[in-house]
Amino acid sequence: MEANQETVVGMKQEDDELDSKESVLQKYFLQEWNIIKSLLDDIVSNARVSDPSSVHRIRSILDKYQEQGQLLEPYLESIVSPLMNIIHSRTIELGIASDEILEIIKPICIIVYSLVTVCGYKSVIKFFPHQVSDLELAVSLLEKCHHTNSVTSLRQESTGEMEAKCVTLLWLYILVLVPFDISTVDTSIANEDNLTEFELSPLVLRIIGFCKDYLSTAGPMRTMAGLVLSRLLTRPDMPKAFTSFVEWTHTVMSSVTEDLLHHFQLLGVVEALAAIFKLQSWKDKSPSLSRTVRLEEFGCCCVVLNYLQRTAGSRNLLLDAIPVVWNDTSKLYKSSDAARSPLLRKYLMKLTQRIGLTALPHRLPSWRYMGRVAKLNVSLNTSNNIDQSNLGVNEKDSNSNEMSDREEDEDMDVPENVEEIIEILLSGLRDMDTVVRWSAAKGIGRVSSHLTSSLSHEVLLSVLELFSLGEGDGSWHGGCLALAELARRGLLLPASLPKVVPVIVKALHYDVRRGPHSVGSHVRDAAAYVCWAFGRAYYHTDMRNILKEFAPHLLTVACYDREVNCRRAAAAAFQENVGRQGNYPHGIDIVNTADYFSLSSRVNSYLHVAVSIAQYEGYLFPFVDDLVDRKICHWDKSLRELAAEALSFLVKYDPQYFASSVLEKLIPFTLSSDLCMRHGATLATGELVLALHQYNFALPSDKQKSLSGVVPAIEKARLYRGKGGEIMRAAVSRFIECISISKVVLSEKIKRSLLDTLNENLRHPNSQIQNAAVKGLKQFICAYLHASDNKGTSDVTEKYLSMLTDPNVAVRRGSALALGVLPYKLLASQWRNVLLKLCGSCRIEEIPEDRDAEARVNAFKGLTLVCETLINGRYDTVTSFVEDDFSLFVLIKNEVMTGLFKALDDYSVDNRGDVGSWVREAAIDGLEKCTYMLCKIDKSVCLPERSDGNKIEPTAQPSTDSMKSNQEVSLFDENLATNLVGGICKQAVEKMDKLREAAANVLHRILYNQMIYIPYIPFREKLEEIIPKEADAQWAVPSYSYPRFIQLLQFGCYSRDVLSGLVISIGGLQDSLKRVSLLALLEYLEGVESEDPNTRTSRTIEILFSKKIFFNMEAHTPTFCVAVLDCLSIELKGSKDFSKLYAGIGILGYIASAQEPINMKAFSQLLDFLGHRYPKIRKASAEQLYLVLLENGNLVAEDKINKALEIISESCWDGDVDLAKYQRLKLYEIVGLEVRPLNNTDGTSRKTSTKKITNLDENASYSSLVESSGRFQAVSLGFTYSHCFHTHHHN
Repeated sequence: MEANQETVVGMKQEDDELDSKESVLQKYFLQEWNIIKSLLDDIVSNARVSDPSSVHRIRSILDKYQEQGQLLEPYLESIVSPLMNIIHSRTIELGIASDEILEIIKPICIIVYSLVTVCGYKSVIKFFPHQVSDLELAVSLLEKCHHTNSVTSLRQESTGEMEAKCVTLLWLYILVLVPFDISTVDTSIANEDNLTEFELSPLVLRIIGFCKDYLSTAGPMRTMAGLVLSRLLTRPDMPKAFTSFVEWTHTVMSSVTEDLLHHFQLLGVVEALAAIFKLQSWKDKSPSLSRTVRLEEFGCCCVVLNYLQRTAGSRNLLLDAIPVVWNDTSKLYKSSDAARSPLLRKYLMKLTQRIGLTALPHRLPSWRYMGRVAKLNVSLNTSNNIDQSNLGVNEKDSNSNEMSDREEDEDMDVPENVEEIIEILLSGLRDMDTVVRWSAAKGIGRVSSHLTSSLSHEVLLSVLELFSLGEGDGSWHGGCLALAELARRGLLLPASLPKVVPVIVKALHYDVRRGPHSVGSHVRDAAAYVCWAFGRAYYHTDMRNILKEFAPHLLTVACYDREVNCRRAAAAAFQENVGRQGNYPHGIDIVNTADYFSLSSRVNSYLHVAVSIAQYEGYLFPFVDDLVDRKICHWDKSLRELAAEALSFLVKYDPQYFASSVLEKLIPFTLSSDLCMRHGATLATGELVLALHQYNFALPSDKQKSLSGVVPAIEKARLYRGKGGEIMRAAVSRFIECISISKVVLSEKIKRSLLDTLNENLRHPNSQIQNAAVKGLKQFICAYLHASDNKGTSDVTEKYLSMLTDPNVAVRRGSALALGVLPYKLLASQWRNVLLKLCGSCRIEEIPEDRDAEARVNAFKGLTLVCETLINGRYDTVTSFVEDDFSLFVLIKNEVMTGLFKALDDYSVDNRGDVGSWVREAAIDGLEKCTYMLCKIDKSVCLPERSDGNKIEPTAQPSTDSMKSNQEVSLFDENLATNLVGGICKQAVEKMDKLREAAANVLHRILYNQMIYIPYIPFREKLEEIIPKEADAQWAVPSYSYPRFIQLLQFGCYSRDVLSGLVISIGGLQDSLKRVSLLALLEYLEGVESEDPNTRTSRTIEILFSKKIFFNMEAHTPTFCVAVLDCLSIELKGSKDFSKLYAGIGILGYIASAQEPINMKAFSQLLDFLGHRYPKIRKASAEQLYLVLLENGNLVAEDKINKALEIISESCWDGDVDLAKYQRLKLYEIVGLEVRPLNNTDGTSRKTSTKKITNLDENASYSSLVESSGRFQAVSLGFTYSHCFHTHHHN
């Protein structure tokens, strides 16, 4: 069977290899070819675009290949030829005068131009029609398009005007190559003999006129027009046109104006001149090649060859024009226009170098290095059998080369302006914009290839001057690009490499500090490009020694550079050299380790890739030097921390070197005047000491003495003060932690000094400093104070306990964390006092000004840690404390767990938002850990007869007599389990994604813990259905979590907690969360009969009323509505919260539509709101009253209802308040109600309201909590239906 399968697979592979070209292209290249082909067939069959959407669809498909246009090239002929044939044929058929022609060609031109942008114009124009008769047709079509304007500048909304002009210009670009005198093609003068020799025909004048217009535009037509002019004006029959154009360009370039149109015209003129000089210099360099390409493009007969041989006159015209053009170019380069425009400077660089190439005689220098450079014209004009000795610069040929160079120097006639041209190109290497520097670098390479060896060497020396210390980063970057270009063209001889290599090594590490950051990443990237170019240009014999010098520096950049592009560039350069320069030691292994993806992460590069490479000979010491000299003093704080850690990872390769040389170098740096240096050195010193300890390297006593004096020396120098004092405090805390773990010998005086330092850092308001100090304190006490006398240890505990009540909140935060890391010995003697004081710190402070959420969070963290330390210490130690074990367990159950449950209701807010969520998250974590403690104690002490904890029982609902008897003596009972699960479930349905996810994960661990079984959980089977055992649940996604937890509403023990959490989500301000949570609740309520919903916000009640949830339960509606009205009268009294008032008015409206007698009471309250002090509330009440009267006419007598509706609809309720109150009196009389005071609606009784709010504590009512946060929160409205659920399910 397996043999048959292998045979089938082999046959499929063979079929794939022998498949047709079309199917292979479709499979591996343009995947959407079938779609495009069907759309194109429809266009071709109709000879026009019938559906405009097909054009946009084709363009969207083509745009996906923007980065890989070569994949479309096999299809270009199939796409371009039929589309251009439609343009050609329909233009002839309808005639230029027809208005319909533009409507036909514009959509087609959009498709063709999309191909031009993806594949480039050179690939596309090969498939354009190119008959001689098409020239006039294309000019007439361009004239037709010339007068149209684009409707929009957005590409997606383009109707094709711009695309039609571009495609027509490209068509002219190939048609102006007609191998006949254009005057013989111009039918307008076919019967006239008035034109003299070289006089311009009207057809040429029209083309030049259109192109001049397009040179002043900002769109792509400017570039296309320049291309057309370059082809047209370099024809042998166009000397007068060229001369006239140069005169026009002189006028444009010499004029001075601030007009924006003139700026675009300048860009177009310079770009056109650059295209003209480029084309002519290309003809000069390879006439045979140009003839071949022209034949391919034009597809004509041999007459083209004869015609194109007459190009000598064109070069003479350019040489004659050079003085004028160069004079204008040099002046324009120094003008303010060029200073303001990087694009203009780029075009000027292109024009400058092409003027130089035209002025210099074409020569292929014999002195250049031909190692790995192969030019197309060389391969065309030479034999395939090239002697290997001719490809390098060998000793035996040096004499002959020198002789030929002398002869060339003597014969070489260098034009006067070439020196100025090279100066401008060298200045372009210093430009502030990369595009200008890149163009100048290519110009240096091209011009140098036409110079003698001595002149080229002078250019090289000028380039090397750019790498002086006084130059900026732009000069270094431009110099690197120029060196790469010289190397690629074989103009950088191996004899010059000793001068170049040290410069490149410096550029690989170029990083200059500029304020709070640095510059130099582009220089390092360009230096890696130079190394890459060297690997491709030279043979191994010339690169052997250079590669040994480059390799450590390249790998240092690849592993330790801050920027990912520099790391990848250096790795690519190393890979190129390894692949092309032959067998390099461990080259393949290093390339496989430092690949494109492994270097994407900075942490991975520092801690894994570099460590793996450092094992090979020759890389460890360069890596260490780079980290010590450059990275631990880097301006980026995170990089210094990472460098210190990376340095410790290298210790295993040579511990002795790190203990002696590296530590000796780092310790003095800890007192450096430079903040970055002393911070990085302090971190690195600590990490090295720790790493040496981990590898069991014993430091000598003198080194330990030096280490013990680092922190006192820093404090003596007062380096905590001023800028950077905070990060030094964190670094010192980490240093103390490291030497404590390593157990460095300290004197008693230094011990006290370090403890004072840690205590001082604990008092700092910065949380990062406090956390670092806590970590250091934990290790310091274990290493140096654990074995001390009892009095000293008790003093430490007493000190931190007294700090818990300090008025400074930062002190309270730090002391709570410090108590949490104290060892068991320091807690055992006064554990009760510690626990009670921490429990007191967990409560919300009575004085509002003293309330601090971070202090409570740290108190809960410290409380949990202290409980864990005490419980674990009980099993590890035998002391007198064992006698009070059970009192400790009871204290944890009664005090600690109670405080944690209360913390789940902490909804404190400040200007940072819901800071109470930090407390709730810490409480959830503490509840989980304390639950495990209590259950573990029950298993080992209280209930020895219980089953093994590793065995998961099928159900957790306590039903047996044995479980009930055990529950009487256990610490963790059913009541505790119910409160635990209910409190966590409440957090699992609240508004914050992070908190929901944390709560659900805690519940998952409690249910499926394999080490400690959590008993007495009510309805455990249902909980396990809701929370599956699989760990890939997406609890942070509301649509996943809410429908699951909403099912707990069916259990009375959980319903109130779940509803209270849902209220916050449904009544919140986040629309997406509100929508998902409300939908889950409504779907549940609609699927459950005779269940009373309980809600806790006015907004949620209003929504449920609007969905008619309550009115389906007639038996409970009166009681529920009475409770709602009573609560509304309290909550809306004096309220200034518009969202609450709007929601309350909506609820009153729904109740007013219910059955009697409840509706009249709600209607009466609505009438009261007509006199509210806020106009919007009066208006909303009037609208609600109008709807109520339309729906329930029993509230007003039948003969008076129309009058009431008239008053409500015609009165201006959001106008004058006195007039509104007068209209309300009329409604009172119509309804028959007594006039009541307004204190319960408009909030005029300020004194009572203020007094009530002052006496409320932070968590006394849910409404006061949320009112302080500035958003609508709810009060408990209605009555609970938990009893109904109990009755329903137990029956």
